Amino acid sequence: MEKHTYNVNVNWTKDRKGTLCSPELKNNATTESNCIEVATPPEFPGGMPNIWTPEHLFTAAISSCLMTTFLAISEYSKLEFVSFKCESKGILDKVDGKFVISEVLLFPEVVITDESKRERAERILEKSEKACLISNSVTSKITMEPKIIIQN
Repeated sequence: MEKHTYNVNVNWTKDRKGTLCSPELKNNATTESNCIEVATPPEFPGGMPNIWTPEHLFTAAISSCLMTTFLAISEYSKLEFVSFKCESKGILDKVDGKFVISEVLLFPEVVITDESKRERAERILEKSEKACLISNSVTSKITMEPKIIIQN
């Protein structure tokens, strides 16, 4: 596969807040950029509550990559499932005098209808974690605690 580029622009608006946009992510109806507000987390001086932070986006990148990788591998493997969801937690810690996201905890939950497919679903989740390009691009420890639910 050839190299791909993903463009992101951030613009400071006021205080400890800005707008994050990508020229590639346009609303088809209005052709306006699909932007989100970002800010310093409230745990830091001048931080703001209830706004996406770099720490949330970092954790979200790993969690959403797990999902999209799972969807691709499931489709390729022809695993039928009812639903996928994943709670995640990014752990901010001070390591060697620097703040880092030291660990990301992933709690994926896959609902299937056939008990005989449980091990296969677990294997596909494990493959998805190993193949996730975002997880493979970071130094944070990634811990996954998968859950397979059988729906009757």
